[in-house]
Amino acid sequence: MKHSEKVCTIVGAGPGISLSVAKRFAREGFSIALIARRVENIERQVQELKEMGVLAKAYSADAADHASLEKAFRVIHREIGYSDVLVYNAFVGREASPSKLDPEKLVQDFRVNVVGALSAAQLAIPNMKKQKSGTILFTGGGLSLEPYHPYASLAVGKAGIRNLTYSLAAELAPLGIHVATITITGIVKPGTHFDPDKIAEVYWKLHAQKTGQFETEVLYK
Repeated sequence: MKHSEKVCTIVGAGPGISLSVAKRFAREGFSIALIARRVENIERQVQELKEMGVLAKAYSADAADHASLEKAFRVIHREIGYSDVLVYNAFVGREASPSKLDPEKLVQDFRVNVVGALSAAQLAIPNMKKQKSGTILFTGGGLSLEPYHPYASLAVGKAGIRNLTYSLAAELAPLGIHVATITITGIVKPGTHFDPDKIAEVYWKLHAQKTGQFETEVLYK
């Protein structure tokens, strides 16, 4: 098992996009840190990555809890290293129209859908500033552009992620740190245009962009 100096940390790990992204970066020699609320749910993903010959470990954290994320990042820094690439893929997809959405549930969901992304970024940014390089990628969604009322909470969250991306990108691009969002406008499903492996290629291409050529958003449709 190869321990690379390059580290890709994925918050909200699981099957689908996050696993495909992990494999794409693993093929480029990155060590992979997967963060999920329950590590037992991502044991298979960790094993698949290890079979590729890279270092991969699972860590438990609640994306809605900054202290929980901070603890996980501290262990990752000690065991694997600092994040060269951070991918935030955590979300809550609650089904409720806005007129029936419990305001407190909206706040709870927002903590995962947006606040957790900010927390994770703030934990990765200090070392990226030292290195004068780094990539932060947020998984966005078409709901940020065309809200669908049965999923009002997630639509608010994806709009928040998009807004946060543009704000962080403006602040950090001059420091050599690339912040971007992939706005996915369809249902992710293997064997279709929205195959997670195809989408993962977009994450890699964004990371590979050079300073001065950074894209802040890719609309995947």
